[in-house]
Amino acid sequence: MNARAPWPTAPSNTDMALLNEWQHGFPLVREPFLQIAQALSLNEAQVIGSFQQMQERGAISRIGGVFSPGAGGAALLAAMAVPADRLDAIAAQVSAHPGVNHNYEREHRFNLWFVMTGTDAHAVNAAMDGLERETGLPALRLRMERAYRIDLGFDLRHATAQAPMRVHRGGDTAALVGKDHLLAACVEQGLSITARPFDAWASACECSPEEIIDRLQRWVDAGTLKRFGVVVRHHELGFSANAMTVFNVPEDQVDACGELLAAQPGVTLAYKRERAQGWPFNLYCMVHGTHREAVHAVIERVIPAVGLTHYPREILFSTRRFKQTGARRFRSLPNAQEPAHALA
Repeated sequence: MNARAPWPTAPSNTDMALLNEWQHGFPLVREPFLQIAQALSLNEAQVIGSFQQMQERGAISRIGGVFSPGAGGAALLAAMAVPADRLDAIAAQVSAHPGVNHNYEREHRFNLWFVMTGTDAHAVNAAMDGLERETGLPALRLRMERAYRIDLGFDLRHATAQAPMRVHRGGDTAALVGKDHLLAACVEQGLSITARPFDAWASACECSPEEIIDRLQRWVDAGTLKRFGVVVRHHELGFSANAMTVFNVPEDQVDACGELLAAQPGVTLAYKRERAQGWPFNLYCMVHGTHREAVHAVIERVIPAVGLTHYPREILFSTRRFKQTGARRFRSLPNAQEPAHALA
């Protein structure tokens, strides 16, 4: 893991403006940092320097896009029930797989939760088969069936996400094909923080910067990209508490509940997943906050507001983050993994 300088207790006003305002709607123009500088009455060099510093310190993961689940590739949420005395060793084995982009310990019998990504479902399943053989442990495989809210861009100035979230009604996004995969891989990797960052992508894709920018704008307009902007690391910015609440909701009610969940202040993610043997839950809700009490307050408010009071549920707070990197739905897997960001 690469060593990183500690992040200040509170970002400066300039840093907060750069982080907060550009998680969505990052300028798709030849010189985006100049346009941001003009919008904030700053100079371009100051904006570039601030973004570079925040990336070096781990406050931002990348400047890039968040793809719709229907855009292509494959991802799978998985969970293992790991004996306490083996947890660190098993977590290290899971994190070592370059297809794993998130790996957390959570408060539950199923205590290790991770996301496996790959170019297709076959690659993801093969990777899961391999991990199960290596660890000697079975894993729940919880495929997403519908996304109601997949977007962690929210106002960072409060203890939880205050603004109501937009509902993603999805299901119509066409999968990317052919040459689009090369640009999609660039989007997953993230922009270089330079004056003309799209030029490098144009060179890699053997086309003009204008063509790159036009294609990205079409992806945003079509919903292929749920957003294009600054992808922050919430933990480094003080959002150290997160809880995944899962519900067992009848099939004829789950979509209505999911859409209501996605619109609730404080909810950052909402989606439906397949049930599994020993795991009857199908509706998932994520809440991120600066402290545990703030997260609990959101969950307690949301459950009756959405009509979920009488459905079986579990609340799983995360306790350790073993790995957090960008997804690899379009990028080929390397021999060496990206830096993991582990926290005790």
